[in-house]
Amino acid sequence: MFNLAEFNAIIFDLDGLVLDTETGFIQAWKQTAQHLQLPIPANFWQYLSGLNASKVMQQLLQLNLVEFDLTKFQQLSADFWRQNVQQQGLPIKTGFQELLALIQQLQIPYALATNSPMKNANECLQLAGLETAFEVIISAEQVEHPKPAADVFLQAAQQLNTPIEHCLILEDSLVGIQAAQTAGGIAVLIPSVYPICSELITLSPYICADLSEITKIIQPNLP
Repeated sequence: MFNLAEFNAIIFDLDGLVLDTETGFIQAWKQTAQHLQLPIPANFWQYLSGLNASKVMQQLLQLNLVEFDLTKFQQLSADFWRQNVQQQGLPIKTGFQELLALIQQLQIPYALATNSPMKNANECLQLAGLETAFEVIISAEQVEHPKPAADVFLQAAQQLNTPIEHCLILEDSLVGIQAAQTAGGIAVLIPSVYPICSELITLSPYICADLSEITKIIQPNLP
């Protein structure tokens, strides 16, 4: 397993890694599909992890549903999502706050690199009470290509003034791990969806159950 000598900065994904947003997004999409009586296959939703909203909408369009109104679907799903968050909250993933406290104590540079638009990322962080957690945020509209391209991670490393090969990249999805590997960072998978697909296992040099395992790995290596 990696140790402190191998990296000088940490880059976090947001959806499914810091916040359990993906569960809420998928719940809202399912509610919308049911409300609109759309015949969407039950296994369709399991392949959306890590995709940004525009990619998800593209996947829906490819289903060639009769009388599918994309604008209406987006508006309704956003309404369902906010209603659900108000009722259920927006959970922070296990171990994040402890890991954040440790890397702040050690003064390890860190950033957030997400496929979400900045507006959405900031809204989710605010709803979870983490609006001040990240000084450096790289979002989808700040780069030419979203994940699985490497752009967001390369941009984050540049802003952290750290070579990408010395960045520990924490991800939960296939597209995120693909982006991290393409960028050349130290990729760690912390799955948000089970079972883990075989391609994701093959691509991931390191796999941890949750973010608390990262804290446990860092602490014994402290000078």
